[in-house]
Amino acid sequence: MAMVLQKIDPVYFDENWLNRIKTDVGDNWRLKISNLKKILKGILDYNHEILGHQINDFTLPDVNLVGEHSDASELGRMLQLILGCAVKCEQKQEYIQTIMMMEESVQHMVMTAIQELMSKETPVSIGTDAYAELDRQLKKANEELNDALAAKEEIAQRCHELDMQVAGLQEEKSSLLAENQILMERMNQSDSLEDPNSPAGRRHLQLQTQLEQLQEETFRLEASKDDYRIRCEELEKEITELRQQNEDLTTLADEAQSLKDEMDVLRHSSDKVSKLESQVESYKKKLEDLGDLRRQVKLLEEKNTMYMQNTVSLEEELRKANAARSQLETYKRQVVELQNRLSEESKKADKLEFEYKRLKEKIDSLQ
Repeated sequence: MAMVLQKIDPVYFDENWLNRIKTDVGDNWRLKISNLKKILKGILDYNHEILGHQINDFTLPDVNLVGEHSDASELGRMLQLILGCAVKCEQKQEYIQTIMMMEESVQHMVMTAIQELMSKETPVSIGTDAYAELDRQLKKANEELNDALAAKEEIAQRCHELDMQVAGLQEEKSSLLAENQILMERMNQSDSLEDPNSPAGRRHLQLQTQLEQLQEETFRLEASKDDYRIRCEELEKEITELRQQNEDLTTLADEAQSLKDEMDVLRHSSDKVSKLESQVESYKKKLEDLGDLRRQVKLLEEKNTMYMQNTVSLEEELRKANAARSQLETYKRQVVELQNRLSEESKKADKLEFEYKRLKEKIDSLQ
């Protein structure tokens, strides 16, 4: 299944994605379930991101039953999802043509599965009215094609039944003709067939009546067979026209999808332009604010110049004050030294005065 998905879209399901799928799993059902989960997630992501569809109301396959018990029903759902990817990818025309070349019974089953899956899908984002109308026409064409195929199959079955009836009636006619021939030979040998009262005449008349009825029934069936064949040819022409319409609608759907993608790109570009315009407006406001800031900076520079001049003046005064302070400190030290010297001289004077008084007392005592 992983290889099939890579063939459907080798760009999305690239080698890196394929390498995550383990190949040598053997009978390990846990590894099988892990691989199936990766494949299922890849299918859902591909529908959402690339095809632009979200699968709703569709019962997703139970990978546990598929991996552990190989459940045919769940495996069929998984294959149905892969088939949906195939008929909607870029190479979908090739796959649709392959489906058209299948037997009618197989083709009918495949288209029924596709129709069931498409009925459960919804677009991820709502497109234009024209795209929705085109999608509706495509679904309607698919339904008409399915109805035409069913009618063709029914008419073909009816033609086959009529062929069988005609063959049976022809065999019965041949048998009755042979029996009539034998009876006529017998009657020629015995009784006359022209006598309706004789047993042979009555039997001959009865067989002749049955033969006429069988001939009428044969003619009627041949006419019905021709009518059904004409109707079958008309239906085949109608199917051919519907297939052509389906191809045309598919082409238009591709063009609409391309236009939708371009619209998404333009819408994205428009959003970018809106964001850039908003940024330009914000930059304009910032430039206006920057002009105000420049004026404020100029005023601050003028104030700063004035403050610097004041600072220089204050520094000069401070320098002078520091010089005066140094001189004052010198004077203070000199005063302290003089005070110390004065104190020492005072002490010396007191000492001399004390010595003078003591000597004077001695002198007075000596006298």
